[in-house]
Amino acid sequence: MEKHVIEKIEKIVGKENVLKSYEERKCYSFDARAQGAIPDLVVFPLSSFHVSEVLRIANEYKFPVVPRGQGSGVTGGAVPTSGGVVMVFTKMNRIKEIDKENLIAIVEPGVITYDLQEEVKKYGLFYPPDPASHRYSTIGGNVAECAGGPNSLKYGVTRDYVLGLEVVLPTGEIMRTGVRTMKGVVGYDLTRLFVGSEGTLCVITEITLKLIPLPESKATILAFFREVEDAAVCVSKIIAERIVPAVMEFMDKASIICIERANPIGVPENTGALLLIEVDGDRASVRSQVEKIVSVLKEKGVSEFRVTYDPIEAENLWLARRTLSQATYNLNPIKIAEDVVVPRSKIPVLIRKLEELSGRLGIPILSFGHAGDGNFHVSIMIKDEPQDFKKAEEAVREIFRETLRLKGTISGEHGIGILKADYIDMELSQEALSVMAKIKKLFDPNNILNPGKIFPKHILSG
Repeated sequence: MEKHVIEKIEKIVGKENVLKSYEERKCYSFDARAQGAIPDLVVFPLSSFHVSEVLRIANEYKFPVVPRGQGSGVTGGAVPTSGGVVMVFTKMNRIKEIDKENLIAIVEPGVITYDLQEEVKKYGLFYPPDPASHRYSTIGGNVAECAGGPNSLKYGVTRDYVLGLEVVLPTGEIMRTGVRTMKGVVGYDLTRLFVGSEGTLCVITEITLKLIPLPESKATILAFFREVEDAAVCVSKIIAERIVPAVMEFMDKASIICIERANPIGVPENTGALLLIEVDGDRASVRSQVEKIVSVLKEKGVSEFRVTYDPIEAENLWLARRTLSQATYNLNPIKIAEDVVVPRSKIPVLIRKLEELSGRLGIPILSFGHAGDGNFHVSIMIKDEPQDFKKAEEAVREIFRETLRLKGTISGEHGIGILKADYIDMELSQEALSVMAKIKKLFDPNNILNPGKIFPKHILSG
């Protein structure tokens, strides 16, 4: 990037908000999984004005701009593909308003999800979207990826809590979308279009979020099963009993072995699957739900279960789940992490397919995730060897093929980014991709904002 362009950007945001050294820039060339190009400049905007002016310069000099939160994504959505500017929002981290009467919060994109949850809790309120990375991921990143998490079975995902946005369009215009009210149907729903667009259509600079009252009580149930099929039957039966748990998490045998090595929770021998179930509500309702769930567990072949109403004990059980992703690295140094979704009734079919693939290819494949909505995090653990990468590529394609055969989707939370772009046409038709490309071209005629993401190369170049 030419010196005079850098000087223009420094004049807008201040020299103290620009990183130029090679070592500093390299730190923003990757996320939790994907490696990208080293950016020419790293910029920390403090306002929508800063964002707007940098984007206007980017359009004038035709360099790419990549929005980024904490870089905790796993599909490369926040890494550059060809230099340019990485725009990091960690300094725009204010909770600007909590309106307890109207149940909304207004935040900047750099607010950490957990920090918002803890702050609204002081008012007796609850922000449910709860990705596993909630202690370090940002609200802006969650919105850009439409993050989900364990709570999505009962409470939905990020898009269900975004009422409105302030965004900067790729050409520099500042715009507001949505409302501060619970209803609003004036014009096209641009808010929904921008949520989950992975930083390709706009830069998010402010978010208006819906809050709900904090549940009065909570209970956690840990259930062990000898067979995957028994766990899956329990999931369906619990929901058939008109109980919708806040959380219903699943772990397969390989995942259980992994957490027992890293953070033992006393899993019985011959356990083939476990469910971690959480119910919430008023105290009487929680007790009633627990009784019904325990009845289902006993009826459907649970080998052992534990129930706790103690938040500290529950947090210890959750610690095993939240640290599982990191614990998988005890198996092999490289993880290929996918997040497919299948109908609940097809969970055993998918798990057996993963076991078959693992045995046939000779590489560890673990699955865990949100059994209530069928969203599974599949971790393919490999060595840093060419033959292992080839096996992993074969495994990914077969997993996606099986997922789609089961009427599922190849991503429930992580998004497409750069790592799934070559697979997106397995699920979406050429007509759908063409419409998406036209929308991208309309908003971003110079392909400035987060280029190289979501679309296969031939779509935007064709």
